[in-house]
Amino acid sequence: MTLSAEPLRGHDSIAAAVTETVGAAKVVDMHTHLFAPAFGPLNLWGIDELLNYHYLIAELFRVAPIRYGDWWEMPREEQADMIWSELFVKRPPISEATQGVVRVMTAFGLDATAPDLREARAFFAAQDAAAHAERVLDMAGVDWLVMTNDPFDGEEAALWRAGVTGTSRYRAALRLDRMLNAWPEACELLQAGGYAVTEDVTGDTFHEGRRFLDDWIERMKPLYMAVSLPSDFVFPDDSARTRLLRGVVLPTCLEHRLPLGLMIGVRRQVNPNMRLAGDAVGRADITSVEHIAFEYPQVRYLITMLSRENQHELCVSARKFRNLLPFGCWWFLNNPSIVREITQERLEMLGATFIAQHSDARVLDQLLYKWPVSRTIIARALTETYVALADAGRPVTGADIQSDVDRLFRQNFCAWVGA
Repeated sequence: MTLSAEPLRGHDSIAAAVTETVGAAKVVDMHTHLFAPAFGPLNLWGIDELLNYHYLIAELFRVAPIRYGDWWEMPREEQADMIWSELFVKRPPISEATQGVVRVMTAFGLDATAPDLREARAFFAAQDAAAHAERVLDMAGVDWLVMTNDPFDGEEAALWRAGVTGTSRYRAALRLDRMLNAWPEACELLQAGGYAVTEDVTGDTFHEGRRFLDDWIERMKPLYMAVSLPSDFVFPDDSARTRLLRGVVLPTCLEHRLPLGLMIGVRRQVNPNMRLAGDAVGRADITSVEHIAFEYPQVRYLITMLSRENQHELCVSARKFRNLLPFGCWWFLNNPSIVREITQERLEMLGATFIAQHSDARVLDQLLYKWPVSRTIIARALTETYVALADAGRPVTGADIQSDVDRLFRQNFCAWVGA
């Protein structure tokens, strides 16, 4: 796209320039649950994985009179068949998650009105995993992405130890959930691995915990460390989590110059019968974020919060602490109406000093709907912003738009993590 220093005249010319620029942007997807093809079974793709996504499982339980136990005993293909029948054949797929599957099928030229999945299964069965992954990233306009990598997951850890690594398009983020949210379990795993830690966080726990992270940083070469935290997260307090943050995680961030990703607001397993689909959302206390940002000002934080009610507070906190970088619209917030609201609010309060979006995708092919939808919504918010700026008396150029889009979709993140 040719950048112009000439002012854009009127709403339509601004809208066209924004739409073209956002549509052409090669994004960095800074938080996903995807895996490079070399990770084998952890690399989820194809129609059965798309349909067995936990969002769609939750929707199925709202309409199908099936017992939870019976559902989980069904073969995976039968589960996908039931979801297709109940949510796509018997009913129009109007929810955001079901429309996403329709968008993926349309992108591949598949019939989204088919009575069964034979055509879709045949299409995906004919694909080579590695070639398919490259094609999807290119179609979605994703330059490269960041995985979520858990050293406490036995299957994944074994692959890393066997020499499987990320690639230039699939980079690592070291996940700390079990260390900070389930320390007794993590403690046992570390002890079994030869690290002299204790459940009461005494003795050599700080040194050994840092040695564990050092080892995995060397192995994964992550761009950042990250943790998903509950809605009742408090810092500081006298919990094992605070002691581990102060004694292990934050010193490691400083030593390795790694940002810490904080994703706050989950209420785990409010309905355990639904397994992964059974998590919910709660409003968190923003003062804990401010305390950690103030106490450790040299640590850079990537920050997102799950509750819609926390978004304004997060913007205010980010204005007060320059080591906070808000990112994306996470999980239950990743719906067009909410993405538009949050993006507009951030533009008004933070300018272009945040990360516009991430996909949070668990299934590779979801990139083909998550990113096109996000681009459309974010472009509308940017258009409104630039029209207001032009109306205020400051002309807007194509170069202005390009620079902001680069910041929002890749440069802010790349600068934050040193990529």
